Amino acid sequence: MKKNNKASGNRKTDNKEHLNEYSLSLSLEDNIKLFRDIFRNDDTLVTRYLDIPCSGSKGCFVYIDGMVDTQTLSESIIKPILDYDAESHKKNAPDVEQLMNKVVASVNVKKTDVVDEIISAILYGDTAFVIDGSGDVLLLDTKGWEKRAIEEPTSEKVLRGPREGFTESILVNLTMIRRRLQTTKLKFLFKRLGQYSKTKVCICYIEGMASEKILTELVERLDKIDIDGVLDSNYIQELIKDEPLSPFKTIGNTERPDVVAAKLLEGRFAVIVDGSPSALTLPFLFIEYFQINEDYYQNYIFSSINRLLRIIAAYITISTPAFYVGLTTYQQEMIPEELLFSISASRRGVPFPTIVEAVVMILIFELLREAGTRMPESIGQTVNIVGALVLGQAAVEARFVSSPIIIVTALTGITGLITPKIKGPIISLRFILLFLSAVLGLYGYTFGVMGLFIHLFSMRSFGIPYMLRLGSLRPEDVKDTVVRAPLWFMYFRPQLLSPRNPLRRSKGGR
Repeated sequence: MKKNNKASGNRKTDNKEHLNEYSLSLSLEDNIKLFRDIFRNDDTLVTRYLDIPCSGSKGCFVYIDGMVDTQTLSESIIKPILDYDAESHKKNAPDVEQLMNKVVASVNVKKTDVVDEIISAILYGDTAFVIDGSGDVLLLDTKGWEKRAIEEPTSEKVLRGPREGFTESILVNLTMIRRRLQTTKLKFLFKRLGQYSKTKVCICYIEGMASEKILTELVERLDKIDIDGVLDSNYIQELIKDEPLSPFKTIGNTERPDVVAAKLLEGRFAVIVDGSPSALTLPFLFIEYFQINEDYYQNYIFSSINRLLRIIAAYITISTPAFYVGLTTYQQEMIPEELLFSISASRRGVPFPTIVEAVVMILIFELLREAGTRMPESIGQTVNIVGALVLGQAAVEARFVSSPIIIVTALTGITGLITPKIKGPIISLRFILLFLSAVLGLYGYTFGVMGLFIHLFSMRSFGIPYMLRLGSLRPEDVKDTVVRAPLWFMYFRPQLLSPRNPLRRSKGGR
């Protein structure tokens, strides 16, 4: 019913669901009619009428079928109301306030008369208890939908460390973060995004450690989002990221609560989206592409070696095809004589130029990789191995491609699999450098690398330099970059990320 006019009839909602135009009346039937009108043509809406013995009035439970735990509703809410005897308690018939505080055996009960809030609660699995003669409604926590069990994330497996991964339930995810950071400084700021999905989004940070400036900027960007629905965290990631045209991401993502906890302890922020097992972390720096949580659960020497291998592998996977094409096409004098003769002999009878060979073989490898990723795990590995062996051998024997290009493609593909976090930018850079080398030789490759560094050093993530610490000469800034220093040697957090609380640990000893 319209506000300030309780005698008027119900008004149907439009496509934008302006529920703030409605208000409750004192009539139970009018209120139920209002809810049925809002949920018109929705057969999942359940209205369960109930006589309240202790007050002699009527009530009605309104909920969505399949979203509530019916056992909780029956045993903790309906049964106490039916069993409550006002005379035996020597009290008057309870009103809404007394029903909420003394009768209903539910952990979370809230009284409200805001229709928008009531509808949002019903859609999220709560039950609304409407009472005749009252303009207020009790919102009862009866959520009971099925949730996926906590499992290890398949995309971030580790040999050592916690094996818990986020699920699609935002409350479960926040609980896993809270268990790791048991401090009152850990703050959760909730918002709802999506005109129709009304997706619950939570900003997580540690007060006194995170930057207030970045928090303000993050809230402003989230408030500007105007979209029909948010079904995954990537919706938000694309809408609030810096440098939207860059292949590099400026907002990280992870499915591991221990990674989120570690980021929060550095003064960063996390955005948890209901319905998505992938949390967003920001600001995101370039060096994080090569960092994994297992680096901090193993010996720092072994972790540093592995991190160096990832960085070298990333360089090899984007440079090898371009370098090979540039040398064999333009700078042949730089190739050792015996190797040059070997390459020339292997290319005898091949009808395509080197650039065509490289592009075709890299595309075939990417097709095999994508096919193996989308297939069941047991079949996908077989497709990758058999496909690469059969196609590579057949192509060489048929003289479609030369044998050196098979070696280049294999080296490029294997090194690319070592750094899955940077897969998207690597594929883009690989082809850009390859075409530059095909046009200008090694000069084109050099210009491409120079442009890459200029682009990276010009990027920002929520005002933080993207290459933070990589170009610094301060020892404190490079202790967790290319190599991982021992934990007892890292005293300070990144200065720009946590300017208010830079001290990580005291220097009083190990």
